[in-house]
Amino acid sequence: MAIPGIPFSVSAFNPRKHAAMSTAAAVNQAAVNKVIRLPKRSEVAVGDTWDLSDLFADDAGWETAFKELESLIPGYAKYRGELASSAATLAECLKFDTGVERLAEKLGNYAFLRSTEDQTNSEYQRMVGRFQNLATRAGEAASYLRPEILAIPDDVMSSFLKEPVLAHYQLLLDRLLRYKPYTLSAREEKLLAMQGEMAEATNHIFHQLHDADLKFGQVTDEHGNSVELSPATFSQLLQSPSRDVRRTAFHQFYSQFESHQYTLAATLNGSIQKDVYYARARGYDSVLQQALFADNVPQTVYDNLIAAVRKNLPALYRYYDLRRRKMKLPDIHHYDTYVPILSDIVVENSWDQAVELVVDSLAPLGPAYCSTLRAGLGGRWCDRYPNQGKQSGAFSSGTYDGQPYIMMNYKPQVLDDVFTLAHEAGHSMHTWLSKNKQPFEYYNYTIFVAEVASTFNEQLLTRHLLERAADDRQRAYIINNLIDDIRATIIRQTMFAEFEKITHGMVEAGEPLTIEAFRSVYGKLLADYFGPDFQIDPELSLECLRIPHFYRAFYVYKYATGLSAAIALSQRVLKGGQQELADYLGFLSGGCSKYPLDLLRGAGVDLEQPEPVDTALRYFGELVDQLDALL
Repeated sequence: MAIPGIPFSVSAFNPRKHAAMSTAAAVNQAAVNKVIRLPKRSEVAVGDTWDLSDLFADDAGWETAFKELESLIPGYAKYRGELASSAATLAECLKFDTGVERLAEKLGNYAFLRSTEDQTNSEYQRMVGRFQNLATRAGEAASYLRPEILAIPDDVMSSFLKEPVLAHYQLLLDRLLRYKPYTLSAREEKLLAMQGEMAEATNHIFHQLHDADLKFGQVTDEHGNSVELSPATFSQLLQSPSRDVRRTAFHQFYSQFESHQYTLAATLNGSIQKDVYYARARGYDSVLQQALFADNVPQTVYDNLIAAVRKNLPALYRYYDLRRRKMKLPDIHHYDTYVPILSDIVVENSWDQAVELVVDSLAPLGPAYCSTLRAGLGGRWCDRYPNQGKQSGAFSSGTYDGQPYIMMNYKPQVLDDVFTLAHEAGHSMHTWLSKNKQPFEYYNYTIFVAEVASTFNEQLLTRHLLERAADDRQRAYIINNLIDDIRATIIRQTMFAEFEKITHGMVEAGEPLTIEAFRSVYGKLLADYFGPDFQIDPELSLECLRIPHFYRAFYVYKYATGLSAAIALSQRVLKGGQQELADYLGFLSGGCSKYPLDLLRGAGVDLEQPEPVDTALRYFGELVDQLDALL
């Protein structure tokens, strides 16, 4: 049972891209000294956009459903004070709540997707705001459910659970009962529910400032083109073979964050204070305990991840030195870490070519998986290219009653964007399989397992490209890409995870989070994770102010555990037979029918043990050695 909110099964930005504020912009390099601007949303070809008609035929359909949801909210009053009367009444209430949540999921997802198309479109921003307000009201009306269910005496609940009418909700109720120590009175729960819209304020402020208000000027690229610098094009410019372009883009981009550092620090501090408030209000020992509780993940998984990555940092230092040597640089800066070492290798894939590459690489997952994905990617699951005001990055966002939509900012000239497509396709097929195998209540898998499905696909794409490599230079190029993937997804995201743990711990201990505190904490982590021979520009300590994931705290560690598991599972499927494939597809079809660690054990990997992370990091070290030999 969930309180309606903005529901989307995965908002999963590829961390490799996210580290540099991922993708966008199909850049036309045909004309030298031409100012390159993104198209307006109205100028984008319809076939390159997603088709949201499976959710609602149009905005008018959304408005009709909005009124329907609004009319359902008073229906919660019928069950107040009656849930302990009989198993049948409890089952009827849960069915009603599920219906509200299912409709809210469609409404919230439609509004969210529309708002990402152009974040300067005030009508869709208003649509999101209206939905958030309605969701908050629904949450208030439903806020008594959890405390009233948990107040049912244990012996009565035990007898209820034996009745067939509640069989469908057995797992849902078992999970709910775990929250008994952290659930407040009905009045207190209502007060917390009333704060839902307010609680989203810091996240909303950050995205409006970052994606709409901040203006970064223009940068001349290596072809002489004047490129509009934005969170979307920043990653493209950091992949320029010209160090002058990369350095200019880096300093010009961060100058805006320096100019707004106090506002951004206050916003991030507000988000962390909110996290601590809710954890304390419910009686958790810490925000981290609260964050891990829902997935039933012990804190040892989080702490062991950080310890394992720190133990293996010397391999990362070797990679940075290799990068400096092979690129013939006197020193190495952050803006030197995204361009391929072999930057003279030209890779260009149209959208259709990228789709074929991705689908072909996933052949080991069977014809049913591949045919479904080919139809979706070739059709209109995806919003493919950038436009003015479009949200940066990439994500998959699926619902039970719609398609598993993908937002991309695809650039044909960047191989990394093909990997992003494979990544998001993994999320979408996870959604597709789960919603076709599980009832609504148990289809919506957690982020913890989501990152396995996405990075698994990237592993298969890498293998496919290596098999197609024509020579050692192409092989080195692909291995370089894989190294950067592991670096960004396991090592870098672990640094982010450690930052979240430290800063939340500071607030819990009563220490103020000023801009100086943020820069000090992040600066020390940069020094540790990049090593003694890495040149860290002072502005880089501001990076912590522009990471969207920090407004959804204790999320990023799942990227690291996810890729570690994906490496192990992809090797298991490739080396195994039909049983190993069946185990993996069963995992993808499992939704949330089991806890994440149990789903992964069924697929063949145990993340409570240190082996998956240690194995992935040893693999990283081996790849560095291979790259050094090939170059």
